[in-house]
Amino acid sequence: MALKLSLKANERIIAGGAVLRNATGKTVELIVENEIPLLREKEILSEAKADTPCKRVYFVIQLMYIDGQNLQKYQTLYWDLARDVLNAAPSTTGIFTAISEAIYNGKYYQALKETRKLIQYETKAIEHARIAGRAV
Repeated sequence: MALKLSLKANERIIAGGAVLRNATGKTVELIVENEIPLLREKEILSEAKADTPCKRVYFVIQLMYIDGQNLQKYQTLYWDLARDVLNAAPSTTGIFTAISEAIYNGKYYQALKETRKLIQYETKAIEHARIAGRAV
């Protein structure tokens, strides 16, 4: 089944490892007729913006999804990062279970979706810690 995409002016996507940008001044429609790793700009996290432990988890899974040739390397990094986060926040076990299951089954896009929940959890925890720190 084909996937229909609309790209706004200057919007980027990663398709099969290639970064593509709409260079026109208007929205363009694309139809992807085969199955390839594809991330829309809003789903792409740059290495520079992977500035928290959970964002680094997302970045590594993003690399698994886009660059299947280095899968073992990225999976090793994932397990190291997951262990560190789980040691610091055991309450993330349920989220990591879902992420790890998706990775195990080769469903990297699904793993990215689950990791967004992890990032939301982390963001709330950081905000809660800031508020609690001000109260002391």
